[in-house]
Formats: sequence, structure tokens, C-alpha cells
Amino acid sequence: MENQNNSGWERDLIEKVALAAITEQTRARRWGIAFKSLLFVYLFIVLGVAIDPKFGNEHHGSKGDDHTAVIDLMGQIGEDKDANADSIIKGLRDAVEDKHTKGIILHANSPGGSPVQSAYVYDEIRRIKKEHPSLHIFTVVSDMCASGCYYIASATDKIFVNPASLVGSIGVLMDGFGFVDGMQKLGVERRLLTAGSHKAMLDPFTPRKENETIYMQSLLNQVHQQFITAVKTGRGSRLKETPELFSGLVWTGEEGVKLGLVDEFATQNEVAKNLIGAENEVNFTPQEHLFDRLAGRLGTSFGQTIGSFLQSVTLR
Repeated sequence: MENQNNSGWERDLIEKVALAAITEQTRARRWGIAFKSLLFVYLFIVLGVAIDPKFGNEHHGSKGDDHTAVIDLMGQIGEDKDANADSIIKGLRDAVEDKHTKGIILHANSPGGSPVQSAYVYDEIRRIKKEHPSLHIFTVVSDMCASGCYYIASATDKIFVNPASLVGSIGVLMDGFGFVDGMQKLGVERRLLTAGSHKAMLDPFTPRKENETIYMQSLLNQVHQQFITAVKTGRGSRLKETPELFSGLVWTGEEGVKLGLVDEFATQNEVAKNLIGAENEVNFTPQEHLFDRLAGRLGTSFGQTIGSFLQSVTLR
């Protein structure tokens, strides 16, 4: 009987010790999960700031005081580029709606791009100037403001440059390649079926047709004339027209002042301080959130994979 009592006591003790150990392990595991979660959030925030210093901020600077609003026009202009009409127009409208905005600077450093996207922004600037005639919109060029970028800049009140900046390139471009001779040398036969006599217009693997070349050139000429008209409307009598002004050439900022393509030499800070009268600068360029950026890249990769698979049945 005594042995049974001793055995029962030992069993109870072992069970209590085991239960205590399990409880302690569970508590430690929970603390570990909580700590790792906090560490993950911290590292994610640090990574977000490292990738994009503007992460988590819609605008950067003091919004409670009078300021100069800055919108970036940087990189190639296109619907799927960082410099796109939707983003730039949103920045302009946000700046206009802010009661503390005393003037707007378009910070330009772009080789140009889509004429359609450029026209959208040009028209928006003209609309804002019409509705808010006392609110100045200036362009300040750093390295380059060419082609579509200059299209947009010509709508602003004044364009400021550095003497070494590159401006102009008032022209329209369509490029491609021709592989007809190379295919003949390799003995490759082009098999192309179309419905519509011009559906394969300017196909790089078939000989060029003169009537199609003339047609496409007429389209380019129309877009070029739209560009020229926009520049003349925006710059007015300041332009000193020469035979090469609208030829697609680019000029330095120094030569651009002489031609009336741009107005003066000045930095962004000088324009904000001396012309607008609000040295405090607030950037109103819409920023893509880190989640959106990562999701977009993931979606792009996935789309490219699916697109490659379905390319043979895609309408083009």
C-alpha cells in the first residue's frame, strides 16, 4: 500500500513538472512570435525608408505655412513611366487646392516621350493658369528639358535653366528596323496573313511600301505641327524663330535664352525665394507606395510570363 502511495505521488509530481515545462515553452513561443513580428515590422519600415525616403509621406515639408509647391517632371514621359500625365496632373491639382501654395515650380529633367501624355499636362497647366491667373507656374530645368518635356514647359509662365542645360528638340520621332535583306541571306521566308491591306504597315520583315511611308510621314507631320502650335501659343513673342528652331535640334540653356526658348538663368531655390516669395518648398509629386511598387513589379513579371505564353494569339 505504501509503495502504491509513493508511486502515485511521484506520478503527480512528474505530471506537474511536465505541465509546467509545456506551459513555459508555450509562453516562450508566444513571446518569440511577438518579438519576431515586431522585428519584421521594424525591418519593413527601415527597408521602406531606405528604398524611398518619401515612404509614408504624401507631401514633404511644412504644409502649415506659405510655401512653393514643387512637382517633379523627371525621366521619360509615358503612361507607364514615373513621369505620366495622371501623376503630374494630380500633383498640380493638389498644389492648387492647398491654400498655402504661393506658386508652383515644375522641376524638369526629362528627354521627353509620349506626345499624348505631354499634351494632357500642357492643357492642364493652361487650364490652371486660366482659372488662377495670379498663381505663377514656373519651370526650372536641371540637366535637360527636351521634346515632350519642353512641350509641357512651354505652357508655364517662365522657363529657368542653367547655362549648360539642354533644351528644345521640337520634333517628332518614329523609329524601327528593316530585316528584309538579312532574311533573304539567311533563306528565311516571312509568312504573314492579314485582313486589311495596311494591317501590317511598316512590318520590319517585309519590303517597305512607298505609299505607307508617305502616310506615316503625314501623321508625324501633323503631330509635329501640333507641337509647334503649342510652343508658339505658350511662348508667344518671346520666340525668335529661325529655320532650325523647330527642326528637332537641341540647344544649351545659354543659346536657348538667346532664341527665346527659355527665359533666364536661375536655380529652383532662387525662383522660390525671389520670384514666388516662399522659400519653403513642398514637394507635391504623388509618391507610389512601397506595397504598390512591389505588387506592380510582381504583377509585371507574372504578366510577362503569361504574355509570352499567349503571344501567338494576341491581337496586334
